[in-house]
Amino acid sequence: MNAQVQIIERNGKPEYAVVPIDRYRRLLELAENAEDIRAADHAMREIESGEDEVVPVEVTRLLLSSDVHPLRVWREFRNMTQENLAYKAKVGKSYISQIEAGKKPGSVSVLTRIARVLNVDIDDLVL
Repeated sequence: MNAQVQIIERNGKPEYAVVPIDRYRRLLELAENAEDIRAADHAMREIESGEDEVVPVEVTRLLLSSDVHPLRVWREFRNMTQENLAYKAKVGKSYISQIEAGKKPGSVSVLTRIARVLNVDIDDLVL
């Protein structure tokens, strides 16, 4: 490959390398693959350390659909009843029910407490 590379110097020091386009594209592909591998390794370390978790595809589908309120999806994923969640978040069970039914949006302070109990970001609970 070195025979196909042209080095351009400035003030006697190499400044640019000119390579054939097919070589450039291959180098770009390899660099992108390396970045993907680094990102995947980082994600695996976060999962192994407990900083992040794997969410089953069924849960993801429910979260992406608008058929079920995200609060209900996360609550059920965490194997919690409305009553149990309400107790831990220090809110009424009926308030949890109303949020899940879309009858109330939930205040920021309540959603913050619920998110903390469910171990999710508050954004994960908002439609």
